[in-house]
Order: sequence, then C-alpha cells, then structure tokens
Amino acid sequence: MSQSHKTAWITGASSGIGEALAKAFVGGGGHAILSGRNVAELQRVADETGAPERCLILPFDTVDHDGLADKVSKAIAFQGSVDVLVNNAGISQRSPAVDTDLSVYQRIVDVDLLAPIALTQALLSHMVSRGAGQIVMISSVAGKAGIPMRTAYCAAKHGLIGYADALRSEVAGQGVKVLVVAPGSVKTNVSRNALNADGSVRGVSDAAIENGIDPHEVAGRIWDAVADGQREIVIAEGIEASIPVLRAQDPEKLFDLVEAMVADGYAQKISAQ
Repeated sequence: MSQSHKTAWITGASSGIGEALAKAFVGGGGHAILSGRNVAELQRVADETGAPERCLILPFDTVDHDGLADKVSKAIAFQGSVDVLVNNAGISQRSPAVDTDLSVYQRIVDVDLLAPIALTQALLSHMVSRGAGQIVMISSVAGKAGIPMRTAYCAAKHGLIGYADALRSEVAGQGVKVLVVAPGSVKTNVSRNALNADGSVRGVSDAAIENGIDPHEVAGRIWDAVADGQREIVIAEGIEASIPVLRAQDPEKLFDLVEAMVADGYAQKISAQ
C-alpha cells in the first residue's frame, strides 16, 4: 500500500505493533505522527523509519483528556490533515478477578477504552468535515470473547468494539471508515507491561506472547486492511483464531473450552510465569 501524501497518527508508537505500524507507513511514503509517553523511544522509532523528517513526535499521556484539543491541533497542523488515526496504546492484565483491586479496572478501562474514545471524539469532526478519514481501533481476541486472568482487559476491549461498531454506522455515509483489529498473541511487551492484581507491573512475559506473531507481519496486515476499506479483521493463529468464530457460532462450546482451561490450571500457570 502506498501511503504517499497521507498522514497517520499512531498512539503507543514507541514499541510493538505501534512501532511496526509507524515504520511500515513511513516506509510506504507517508507521514507519521508518533505518540506515547517515552520521548526517547519515539525518537528512536522515527530515526529507524529512515525518514525522521516525515515524522512528528507528539508525546502525551492518552488519559490526559484536557490536553487533547492542543494535541489534535498540532497533529492537524503537521501536514494539514490526519488521514488515519490508529488507537493502539493500551495495557493488559494478568490476575484473577477475585484478587484484583478495583483500581486496576479503573486504570485499564481509562487507558484501553476511554482514552481511545476521547481521542477519536476529539479528531472526529476534522475527518467528518473533510468527508474522509479512517479510524483504526486495536482491540484484541480478548475483545471478542472472555479470556481468564484478563477480566478488566476483556471488559475494555469488548467496549472498544461496541463503540467502534456503533460509530462506523454513523459515519459510513460521511466518508469516514472504521476498522477494528483483533490480534491474538503478538510478540510485544504487552504481557511484561501487564498489571498484577494490586496494580503493580508484572515484569515478565508469557510463553504464548514470546512465540506470538511478529508485529511487522501484523502491521502489514493492518495496512492492507486499511487499503481495502475492511471493517474488522482478526489476526491470530491456532486456537486463538477459532475463539471469535466459536463465540459467534457455538458459544457453549467456547465456554466449556475456556472453563476446562481454568480447571486444568491455566491461572496457576500464568501466575507462575
């Protein structure tokens, strides 16, 4: 896909899927607005695109809603418009619900649900007034079905899909497209950065994540979906690829499968890693 003359705004651009998306977009000739909290890492990503002059480093905390108007103005001023918004920033969880403090739910919902909604709302009128634009929501397979040890994460990612589906119906006739991406295990720092029951950072990864899909492959498939104007894609392998299908076609079978995982010690295995 050629991104020449287009500008993409990517949150969570300092690592993982966000970093891969930025490099692929700039590599295709586009301009990228890189957002996150770690300025040094954002600059590293910009330098590694090979064309840092086509990147704008726009650091901010996604939960700082009061500062969004200023960030949106700067993003639009960079090249005159924002063609694609990728809501990618997020955090996950690895803890049983019975042990998890409410503050963990509040934090994850703030970052994974309310923050992308707030940024989308702040930029939406710009896209609608132009009659063009694409919004990409990075949800998860955990946004299509409940996954143990991730109750807060699942709640936020399910909510993100609901918002995106409703928004898509409203803006489809106004030239704005909405794509939901539901990845499975991708080799990123998502598990290492996940929150424990008390809100502390986990600090270790999962075997499934370490053996997950390469983020550059994920980025390529996302940009292909954007080019094709798709509305939802699942990027997963093995049993993870079957989860959304089972949830839609045979939920009882999926419920039995997930309950069997827990009965077989899944939670203990995750906690021990």
